[in-house]
Amino acid sequence: MSRKIRDTNLETREARRRLAVRPEPHWRLLDRGLHLGYRRIAKDRPGTWTARRRAMDGRYAELRIGAADDYSEEDGLTVLAFSAAQHRARDWAAQTAREDAGLAPRRTSPYTVADAVGDYLKWFEGHRKSIRQTRDAAERYIIPALGACDIAKLTTPAIKRWHEGLAAAPARVRSAKGRPLRHRKGSGDDDGRRKRRATANRNLTVLKAALNHAWREGHAASDDAWRRVKPFRAVDAPVIRYLTDAECARLVNAASPEFRPMVRAALLTGCRYGELAQLRAADFNPDAGTLLIRTGKAGRPRHVILTDEGRDFLASAVAGKAAGDLILTRPGGAKWGPSHQQRPMAEACKRAKIAPAVSFHVLRHTHGSLLAMRGVPMAVIAKQLGHADTRMTEKHYAHLSPSYVADTIRASFPTLGIVEAGKLRALR
Repeated sequence: MSRKIRDTNLETREARRRLAVRPEPHWRLLDRGLHLGYRRIAKDRPGTWTARRRAMDGRYAELRIGAADDYSEEDGLTVLAFSAAQHRARDWAAQTAREDAGLAPRRTSPYTVADAVGDYLKWFEGHRKSIRQTRDAAERYIIPALGACDIAKLTTPAIKRWHEGLAAAPARVRSAKGRPLRHRKGSGDDDGRRKRRATANRNLTVLKAALNHAWREGHAASDDAWRRVKPFRAVDAPVIRYLTDAECARLVNAASPEFRPMVRAALLTGCRYGELAQLRAADFNPDAGTLLIRTGKAGRPRHVILTDEGRDFLASAVAGKAAGDLILTRPGGAKWGPSHQQRPMAEACKRAKIAPAVSFHVLRHTHGSLLAMRGVPMAVIAKQLGHADTRMTEKHYAHLSPSYVADTIRASFPTLGIVEAGKLRALR
């Protein structure tokens, strides 16, 4: 709270009546660069309070903030006592200082978690590529439970209870809009608990990102309340699934003719579904053997290196197309949209006898896994897949890469002769 200034010449009406009548106010310093002035231009009329603030350019700005309580009692609105005039002057100075700094006006109502999430989503939409999953997490899990909370009063225990409650709740099944929520059966095993904790961690990440954005914008005095909340440990997904060479061939052959080019492109380039759907003929460079991804997940462009097989496939796919035409389209030339790949992918897995069925994204993982198993350095795989650094690449693919440790163990450990040769052999 700001310190209340005392002034024997201004704080009582009797003292103010003894001041000289003049057009220039009697100034009193409140804070650095901020003055409160009292001016009376006639003996039989009440004086007025004026605030004066020095801006960043050195010039002064003034504001008449109300009449003095010389002849009538203060009402807190138009008639102000000396202490109320100080408060009004400081509020005006703080507001103009925020405007000078390019900040949003100070709110008169509490800034809630819902406000923080809304502002963060607006920022996210302008600075990131895909907002759907972030918005879904906010609308499903954050705003219903914490949206009404004032972030100034948000506490660490409250966030922990929310986070732990998400992990304890049964897994949801996608329901039609307006229908009651349904939950997945059989999610009480260890893997089910791990998945729910992983989901709770992802929602906590969105909440922290929104609150940190609010803190950086000056809506919160401290980030201590949510910085103390830690995610669940050891809940990362198990080793990712990838397809063998034989499974890749079976899947391509089993895919419908309309969907088969998308499967081939994903396996040969490692691109995401959304990246493939936006490819134009001009993005393929047959001379350099590269494919330009104009906007990746992180919003940065990258060049995918193509093998001879990949170059031949894309050369055939762009034949007869103009530079601005889509390379991969649905029947009739329509663009592949969100979720259009799910049903044909499930059908292809069923016909190819790939069980359990894999998602389209596993094709990207397959591309990275095949590179890792052939000794390609993690930094090269990261660049090919568009990862910002090698941390995510190593997390997913390092265990597949040939290593000195694995080669040494296999070369040095003796054959004990304790395994009998069986008559059955697995079919590849």
